[in-house]
Amino acid sequence: MTADTTLDLLDNDPVFHLKGGMLTMTLVELIRLAPDQFARQLAEKVEQAPNFFVDTPVVIALDKLSETLTDLTLRHLLNICRDNGLQPVALRGSEEFRELAQSAAMVLLPPGRQRERSIEPVAAEPAPQPKPAPAPAVEAPTPAPAPAPATVGKIVTEPVRGGQQIYARGGDLIVMAPVSAGAELLADGHIHVYGPLRGRALAGVQGNQDARIFCQSLEAELVSIAGQYKVAEDLRKQQWKEAVQISLEGDSLKIAGL
Repeated sequence: MTADTTLDLLDNDPVFHLKGGMLTMTLVELIRLAPDQFARQLAEKVEQAPNFFVDTPVVIALDKLSETLTDLTLRHLLNICRDNGLQPVALRGSEEFRELAQSAAMVLLPPGRQRERSIEPVAAEPAPQPKPAPAPAVEAPTPAPAPAPATVGKIVTEPVRGGQQIYARGGDLIVMAPVSAGAELLADGHIHVYGPLRGRALAGVQGNQDARIFCQSLEAELVSIAGQYKVAEDLRKQQWKEAVQISLEGDSLKIAGL
């Protein structure tokens, strides 16, 4: 093989791959323009769970903003986000915000859509015409479909200590021991903790809104499902240190006893 041939092979050797993927993004939804209040309230949120917001990519949603957003105000809000450790990467809104996004070197995402469930109406059958007929045959009941088996991504039998991070990619995470403060559990599916949950638990991290979190004692710093989260300050208001399951309903987390 000549030197020229070797160089040709190196030139054709790929240096990158394009792959599709789903990433959970934190959404900052602007309701009204009040930069001072925005800065104060954001700082309070970050103080409650500082590790959760470190270098967190966020999308600034403008769908519900009725006031006029100027380039100067947008840059001020973006700086507030960065000062608190958040990294704005995109705006979400209609085409009227495209020029603003470009001026801030950001991309513009289309407005968000609520989850929609298709409900197919069942057409009423026409009433049968009366006529002599033999006794109707008894139809056998249709068996209910068997539930799909859960996919277990990872089982942990040792205590999870502060500073540890465990991720169950593509399935559920089952922890058969206590989870200490400062630890972090992540799963694409459900999270089961058969002991006290004192760290952070993030289920459905790839966007699975049907994921749930189960624990024997809720003492968490933060819980999250598909990007929606609650911190300890909110969790202490209901069923603290009790056995619970946490699910996502709409855009909020629901906590119920086991």
